[in-house]
Amino acid sequence: MEPARVTLEEQLTAGRAVRSTHPRRELARLSADGRDPLGILDRQNATRVQSLVPLREERMAASAFAFYRGAAAVMASDLARDSHSGILVASCGDAHLANFGFYASPERSLVFDLNDFDEAAWAPWEWDVKRLVTSLVIAGQDSGRSTEVIETAVLAAVDSYRLGLDAGLRLSPVERYYANVDAEETLSRLSGSSRQALQDAITKARRRTAGQAARKLTRKEENGRIRFVDEPPVMEHVDQALTRDLNGLFKAYQRNAAIDIAFLVQHYSLADFARRVVGVGSVGTQCFVLALQDSADDVLILQAKEARPSVLVEYGGIAQPRQLLEGVAQRGEGARVVGLQKILQACSDPFLGHLQAPEGDFYLRQFRDMKGGIDASTLEDGPFNGYAQACALLLSRAHSQSPAATRIAGYLGGGRKVASALLDWSLAYAEVNAADHRAFAARVHGTEPGSGRVSSPARSSGG
Repeated sequence: MEPARVTLEEQLTAGRAVRSTHPRRELARLSADGRDPLGILDRQNATRVQSLVPLREERMAASAFAFYRGAAAVMASDLARDSHSGILVASCGDAHLANFGFYASPERSLVFDLNDFDEAAWAPWEWDVKRLVTSLVIAGQDSGRSTEVIETAVLAAVDSYRLGLDAGLRLSPVERYYANVDAEETLSRLSGSSRQALQDAITKARRRTAGQAARKLTRKEENGRIRFVDEPPVMEHVDQALTRDLNGLFKAYQRNAAIDIAFLVQHYSLADFARRVVGVGSVGTQCFVLALQDSADDVLILQAKEARPSVLVEYGGIAQPRQLLEGVAQRGEGARVVGLQKILQACSDPFLGHLQAPEGDFYLRQFRDMKGGIDASTLEDGPFNGYAQACALLLSRAHSQSPAATRIAGYLGGGRKVASALLDWSLAYAEVNAADHRAFAARVHGTEPGSGRVSSPARSSGG
């Protein structure tokens, strides 16, 4: 017997029905009892490259927003303490402001979208939204914005997310799949000095090509072979098992890359390999750059980044679909990152691929292929609001790829109750993050002894 067809209205009704078991005011609830945020970070650090842990801690201690960027596991653990809507979607897992940015499409145009998927997995839709709007609060506070400006930006972002989902319902799944945001279109939301800041960011991103990276990061030896220039600890050659059979690992990547890319890279040979430190939260995980060189000395640089289990699973405790679990079991965590990136982005780097090595699972992509971003602290208050809406709209587009998106729309309704609840939650969690950051920075700087257990000012609240 064929499965019964579920209509759009039936899906909306199912979403509205969730309000009876998980009222929208419950989205404001934040429990803080028994938290051990620094213990979570310590457990993460224990499995990372120990020589790089101090650098990770230094970067996270720099500001409350930097700490927030590196503490996705802490937030996943906190989100798991309270009930959720149960409406699961393919999620980014780390949808803060700094993880939206520019990159090149396969057609070589500059697009603007989510650009980090290390933590991607299935999770409740509201977890990504909470991650985004809380980053607005923390980034706004770090840049000295008024409470009114920050709250307006959060409410506008939630409304933009709702409107994005509603607009998606008027499109077919195929039309939603093809929808994307051109980088130049975001200029229409900005004006004055903020418009210039965005234009400067776009110009800089367009210059960040493989050729530019090769000129900056490599040198040619007497034998004609290119080699990365060591700049420890950010860039350095390492003597370890992973480098013993580079060609074997490169062939493993070719087996898992798209067939056209696997064919393309046959023009190149692997010339050099070095460890490269990137980001904030990722510091200490294995990340490498690979220099590929052809017979005419053209250089292509790929990045190989370690893929670990998503914090949404490890600390959020969200059960994953059987198909995803089987894929990870057969092909590794890199396959999860690549697969979900292709779902959540409107268009993705054609060089995306993955491999498994004795030292761990990895995914690969082009290095610096017009990749760039906007520093939200450089934006005026009005454009900060516009940027928040643009990011939320992109998040709604990513979530609209999941069949459950219609149920989210039904659950949201007019959006005012949800926006109010998420504003309360984000303001409360910003206080929690600030307390965590103070304790963390004090420990890193040696100004205060501590076990890592933090007493937070968080409150349980209902909207």
